[in-house]
Parts: sequence; C-alpha cells; structure tokens
Amino acid sequence: MNTGDMKRKILIFTDLDGSLLDHESYSFEGARPALARIKEADIPLVLTTSKTRVEIEVLQAELGILEPFITENGAAVFFPLLYRNFRMDKAVKMSPYLAVVLGRPYEEIRRFFVVLKRRFPVQGFGDLSTEDVARLADLPLQKALWAKERDFTEPFVLDDLSCLGEIKELAALEGLKVAEGGRFYHLVSMDQDKGLAVRFTTDIFSANCTEGVVSVALGDSPNDLPMLASVDIPILIPQSGGHYLDIQIPRLRRAGSPGSRGWNESVERVLDELQKNTD
Repeated sequence: MNTGDMKRKILIFTDLDGSLLDHESYSFEGARPALARIKEADIPLVLTTSKTRVEIEVLQAELGILEPFITENGAAVFFPLLYRNFRMDKAVKMSPYLAVVLGRPYEEIRRFFVVLKRRFPVQGFGDLSTEDVARLADLPLQKALWAKERDFTEPFVLDDLSCLGEIKELAALEGLKVAEGGRFYHLVSMDQDKGLAVRFTTDIFSANCTEGVVSVALGDSPNDLPMLASVDIPILIPQSGGHYLDIQIPRLRRAGSPGSRGWNESVERVLDELQKNTD
C-alpha cells in the first residue's frame, strides 16, 4: 500500500446491492475482472452502502481489500488507522478506524421510530427477528444478524405506501428523513446522505494527493442519486428488471446490464479511458 502524498488518484465509490452485487444472489462474480484491475492498479474501492459496518467488513475480507468505506446511507466514513499515512481533520478514533460521523446514534433513531409505529403500519429492523430480516432481504441467517447490527439508521418496511408522505413530514420535524433503497426504506439523519459522505471522502483524498482525484461512482437506487451527483464520472446501473431510474445528472453514463456484469463492463471502460488519457 502506498504511503504519503500520491499523484493524481482514481477513486471509485460503489453501491452494493444491485450494483457490485447481483440483486438476487448478492454475488460479485461478474465483476471479478474489473476488481482484479482495481486491485492491481492500487485504486481505492470505497463501498458506499446502506449496509452496516460488520457487513462491509465481511465483504471487504471476501474481496481481499482494506479500504475506506461508507456505512448506512452515508452515516459515517471509516478509514483504517494509518491508512496511507493520510492527514485527516474532523475524524474521531473508533478503533480500528478513524471515522467521520454524519449520522445520529441508532438509539435516537429508534426512539422516534417507536413513535411512528403507534400511528403507521411500519416495522423496522429493531422490531423484526433475525429470521424475518433473512426472509425479507433474502439473506442467510448469519448475514441477517449482521444486518441488524445498526449504528445510525433504521431500515423498515411499510405496508401502506399512502402513509409515506406523512411519515416524511413527521420525520423532518425531528431532523430526520426517509431514504429509499432497493429493498427497504431507511430512517436516517437529515444531515447525512451518500453524497455528503462521498464529498468528505473525496476531500480527504484530494488533500493528500499531489495532483488531485478523479472520482467515479456506480449505483442503481434512489438513495444513490446524491452519490452519483457528487463525482466526476457517475454511472447508473439498470435495476434488476433492466429499467433505469428516470434521472438527469451531468455526465451521467448508463451501464448496459444490471448487477455485477454491468458494473464490470462500466468500470473496465472507465479504466481504459483514463489509462489512455494518461499514456
């Protein structure tokens, strides 16, 4: 791993479910060629997701990487201690990481969610059993258990979508908001989203790289839009049915296929272009 100041750096942010990971199987098999190129070129791959810290730690081990990551829809950015000898302001030690925390503690989120439960047909991860989460998310039990280990946000299911507008209004009065993911809604702090976390991360890399950063992001869901709008090269992955979100973002590219295969093709194309421009 490089240390100290670096030259101009490619920095890749990625959503997981439906993007790097296939929607149904959670497999990254189709992305292996691009992942190998990223690792060989020492390009930081920043997992940016609604998943919990422990879920990301397990996935990083499977990917064979140890890079910064963004948890729970932008609630926090975690940098491994002594990462590339970076200098970082506004980070607090949460061993074995330095973390920039944008979200609110899970206990605060849950207190408000309990109020919502009295008025609306909602169920959060804090209410659901591990077996329920496994069924709803199509996860093995162990992974469902990790998904319930929340630090900052509450994923939930809503039986009556006509209530969503009122839920959002009440959340806003508490300084909270509702983010929409691929499988669940997420009750999160008003002061967080993937875009803010991506910008914090990019700023940290820019401050430590002698010639700046080229940022790339890939995502497929509404909660990925702030992330896509915050990078130099945004890439929209089609959803599992093959359709795209109806969005307009400057310089937006569209992957040709859903999941890991579309992710792989898009990343390889970007790496080819950037390599050509530096040759």
